[in-house]
Amino acid sequence: MSPPSPCALLGDLVSSREAPDRARLHEQLEAALTAVDAAVPPLTALRVTAGDEFQGTYATLGGAAEAALRVRLALLPEADARFGLGRGETAVLDQRRGIEDGPGWWAARAAIVQVAALAERSATRQARTAFRASEPDPVEAAVNAALLCRDHLVGSMSPRSLRLLKGLMDSDSTQREIAAREGISASAVSQRVRADGIGAVLEAQQLLRGLP
Repeated sequence: MSPPSPCALLGDLVSSREAPDRARLHEQLEAALTAVDAAVPPLTALRVTAGDEFQGTYATLGGAAEAALRVRLALLPEADARFGLGRGETAVLDQRRGIEDGPGWWAARAAIVQVAALAERSATRQARTAFRASEPDPVEAAVNAALLCRDHLVGSMSPRSLRLLKGLMDSDSTQREIAAREGISASAVSQRVRADGIGAVLEAQQLLRGLP
């Protein structure tokens, strides 16, 4: 059996034209992409391509899914982003300018269009991430179900809960250290982990991370 194709990640900022300081928003995005590249090694580094769009490629779907979550958490609550993850071959058309093409990118574009349409519906307005494969993939529906639930939980969190989730995704931070930064008790952190869906997001991400 041949190994699975790589995964392309295509992202863009949500409602970025309404940002009061677009230059600062761009700096925040660049910083987020740099930090995520360090946390989740890519095949091709995350980079801004045009306007508010950015892209990168990953060896696995699990890597692409984790990178999408980490970029979103780095931007929230000040800004938000949507993501299309596409499984398929990719090709570099212009190395100097970083122009790529191929079925993986076409699938990623279809996925980001799909998630934008989901976010227009009130029942799924928190949707920010979708996955499409260029070839029939038996896990596509299950992955999209997990991403939809993950997005809903993250999109429903308070700023404090988002900070706690970011901290708990850092393997070097303990709940006690995170609690001290927030000025709350370790038991209060544990209560939020249970009540606000933080634990569910962490567990879901652990499972998604293992996807080839």
